[in-house]
Amino acid sequence: MDNTGKAAIFDLDGTLLDSMGVWDQVDIDCLGRRGIDVPDDYMTKVASMQFRQIAEYTIARFDLHDTPEQLMDEWDAMARTAYATVVEAKPGALEYLKELKASGARLGVATSLSPQLREPALSHVGMMELFDEIVSVDDAGNIGKDHPDVYLLAASRLGVEPCQCTVFEDLLIGIKSAKSVGMSVWAMHDDSSAGDWPEICDLADGVLFDFHNAPRQL
Repeated sequence: MDNTGKAAIFDLDGTLLDSMGVWDQVDIDCLGRRGIDVPDDYMTKVASMQFRQIAEYTIARFDLHDTPEQLMDEWDAMARTAYATVVEAKPGALEYLKELKASGARLGVATSLSPQLREPALSHVGMMELFDEIVSVDDAGNIGKDHPDVYLLAASRLGVEPCQCTVFEDLLIGIKSAKSVGMSVWAMHDDSSAGDWPEICDLADGVLFDFHNAPRQL
């Protein structure tokens, strides 16, 4: 297997990291402190938003008295502990990354996670040193994954053309964006995007429930 000249670009939350439950718990605890139950559609609504957008949406939806900064600080403090100690890799992910790296592939991350969360999490699961580049939507001009900018930035920094990139992503909106610029996309099943799974299956080049059956040839 030779993947020289090719790149694999990974989302973190819900793709490499089994972490979406962390945010479910943060939402439950945060809103619970304010006497509010989390509505069924809330996680789906905020899944593709950036951190500040989620704070602004949450304040508006529940008529909270917090500022976006106060809410983000509260979430960040709750999540930092969980990402550094509780979050685990999706099954087979670490072995798969090591195999790809040995095959000559360039490895990148395209995420919405802040450095304060992603770096402790990647260190905790033993992945930090495996990536050639880590970029976030903040690096791409605060443009969310409903646009392909973060994936294109990752490809550029990896020195690889979009058509030589395989993206691993769990969100439908991200899959659409990566596909729109000629990248191959493998979809990772995650509970957070289960409602979109039929459409994801139709759109993606392949689907995964863990990394044991991930493509060895990119």
